[in-house]
Amino acid sequence: MLYTELVEIYEKLSGTNSKLEKRDILSDFFITIPEDILPFVTGLLSGYVFPKWTEKELGIGPKLLIKVISKITAISEAKIEEYILSTGDFGEGIEKAVDQKRQQTFFNIQIDVAYLKDIFEKVSGFQGKGSQDKKISYLSELFSAATSIEARYLSRTILEQMRTGAAEGIIIDAISKFSGIPKQDVEKAYLLTNDLGLVALYSKKGDQDLYKLDVIVGRPLKPMLAQIAGSIELVLNDIEEPEMEVKYDGARIQVHKNGNTIKLFSRRLENITQALPEVLSDLKSSLIPNNIICEGEVVAYKDGKIAPFQYVLRRLRRKYQISELSEKIPLRLFLFDCLLVDDRSLIDLTLKERRNILTSSVKESEIVKIAENIVSKDPLVVKDFYNKAVKDGHEGIMIKDNLSQYQPGARGKKWLKIKKTMETLDLVVIGAEWGEGRRKEWLSSLLLGIRDDEGKFLPIGKVATGLSDDLFTEITEQLTPLIMEEKGKIVTLVPKIVVEVLYDEIQYSPKYESGFALRFPRVLRVRDDKDAYDADTISRAYELYESQQKTF
Repeated sequence: MLYTELVEIYEKLSGTNSKLEKRDILSDFFITIPEDILPFVTGLLSGYVFPKWTEKELGIGPKLLIKVISKITAISEAKIEEYILSTGDFGEGIEKAVDQKRQQTFFNIQIDVAYLKDIFEKVSGFQGKGSQDKKISYLSELFSAATSIEARYLSRTILEQMRTGAAEGIIIDAISKFSGIPKQDVEKAYLLTNDLGLVALYSKKGDQDLYKLDVIVGRPLKPMLAQIAGSIELVLNDIEEPEMEVKYDGARIQVHKNGNTIKLFSRRLENITQALPEVLSDLKSSLIPNNIICEGEVVAYKDGKIAPFQYVLRRLRRKYQISELSEKIPLRLFLFDCLLVDDRSLIDLTLKERRNILTSSVKESEIVKIAENIVSKDPLVVKDFYNKAVKDGHEGIMIKDNLSQYQPGARGKKWLKIKKTMETLDLVVIGAEWGEGRRKEWLSSLLLGIRDDEGKFLPIGKVATGLSDDLFTEITEQLTPLIMEEKGKIVTLVPKIVVEVLYDEIQYSPKYESGFALRFPRVLRVRDDKDAYDADTISRAYELYESQQKTF
């Protein structure tokens, strides 16, 4: 299959706002894709090159991509940035540059999808010294062979900014239609695998093959999520058998053990095993089953007391001298759920059953423990449990339906949270402004985006407060490689970095495209544990807007 065929589909998807039309375009296209490249093409249609759990990534930012285009076109990097600015889109700016190429060294060949897959595989494998030069070399070869419109979509693919409106739900609908398999079965297969390409392939083989897909050790699941509770009393009235757990101020961790091999995954499905050596060491003796998947929260301690979440992130980011930092910032892992034991999936069991299996599968240690919990309908007992959790330095409590099944990636009323602080929003930084005076080296005014149902990030407010000098430095370092265009002091960014934002109130506002504005927003922390598509949605903002007057 030629890449130009895929580009034609991108163009058709971009040319309609109808979800049904997008579904039909994809469904018809899926039928024509050869099985050997179907998983890869499905990923490209979904807006990614590699599924998150594979641990592969291209590691290419806007600046490096501009350098590649400058090399093959002999157009200056500054001029290419002007093209990007004038078009208002990175892909279209690259398209314009390639269209006006000055060197006649472009290959007269057509890009085959299998060739593209091979290039991306090679680029993802380059690490360490000299890797950037190698990436530039292979990408130069790729873009030299590309037409201008192909260059537009290759750029968007590399930056994971497709802008075709082919959201996850539409892909699932299309797979269901072309395969004839009920949507709920396709959706369940995706939740179990986190791999739309794999689901598309097995769906094409037939429903019996699709139903073979299940939870397996080594392939992380999207975590089940909680939403804010209106009050303890309301929750206890709504849930038949409520189970309360301490809500730890840490990082969500999914543990996968297969024999002597243990891997630890973040909520973004990234392998973070090497960052947590003491946790890994204790898990080897604490986990009893030969194969197990369990979940918990990693919490940092400093001077014997619970440390803020940022200390956990400091550990997760560290790539060197980890042992030294582990002595300064020791960690503990509090396990609260079990999803698989000895190759048997547990997600269809009740929380009560899963919790019992977890307890019998773990031998507690100084570092690895079972999360503290109670089961009660008595509001006084629950409030005492909440007050104790807060006094001990925790965020609050979780209230879970003890009779509920595990729903990967779902956020609903089966898991609820009661926090000691005001509710926050996890938002994506989509733009910024260079500061003045003492802040001139920092991106100090951040434009925040919230995700809509189509996967677009819409402005919801600006924030320039709540950041310490260290946090300004840290976030500037993370954002600078993501700059797509600059206009004076104002920059547009690839939406990738998530920040947790506290605010006084959510208000309706015509000023921002999202329809909402935040009153007195301030950044609490950078959420390195979250991907942009794990950030909050407009629906979430509406829920908070409706409930912000309620207290417990």
